[in-house]
Order: sequence, then C-alpha cells, then structure tokens
Amino acid sequence: QVQLVESGGGLVQPGGSLRLSCTVSGSIFSINAMAWYRQVPGKQRELVAATSGGTTNYGDFVKGRFTIYRDNAKNTVYLQMNSLKPEDTAVYYCNAVTIRSFVRYDYWGQGTQVTVSS
Repeated sequence: QVQLVESGGGLVQPGGSLRLSCTVSGSIFSINAMAWYRQVPGKQRELVAATSGGTTNYGDFVKGRFTIYRDNAKNTVYLQMNSLKPEDTAVYYCNAVTIRSFVRYDYWGQGTQVTVSS
C-alpha cells in the first residue's frame, strides 16, 4: 500500500507561481512512477506531469511552465508551476503507480485545489 498526501494549493494571480508537494509513505520501494494529474468539474482527469526512472514527461498544455521533481530523502514529489493561467485552475492530484505480477495499481492523494484568478 502507498499513501499520498498533497499540499501547496491555493489562490494565485495569473502569471504567478505555486509549488505543490506530495509526501509518500508506505511501500515506497514498490513505486514505479509518480505523476500529477488535474481535473475540473465535468471534464476527465488529465496528466500534468510524470516521472519514472529518471525520465519525465508533461502534458502538451504545460509548454515549459511546470517542472516535476523528486526529493528522495524526504519521500516527496513536487510540481513547480510557473506562469500560471486561469485555465490552470483545477484540483490537482498526486498519483503513484506500482506494478505487481504485471498488474498496474494506481494510488491517489486527496487532491489540492489550485485557483488562478485576479
């Protein structure tokens, strides 16, 4: 089992920055990948950024504005978000993926609200 706790969301003006944190506990050694997703009401959850084995990938809408990185000593994954836009407003979820016997398991945090507004 893996437990995820997000923090760092809030209200920010357009053009501002936020850093989201996801603290991981439990079977950390079993994690294959970590990611951030976001969701707005009425829309599907979408991938923001992911990291696995030293590689990273981002949603097309990120366009160099966000960075995902890990601090293994703190068991924490971060999402640094710069140049925020109103359309970045969403609930952001931390995700961890484990694979056991070729079966994928997804774990989710509770979500943190990010609101970009003047």
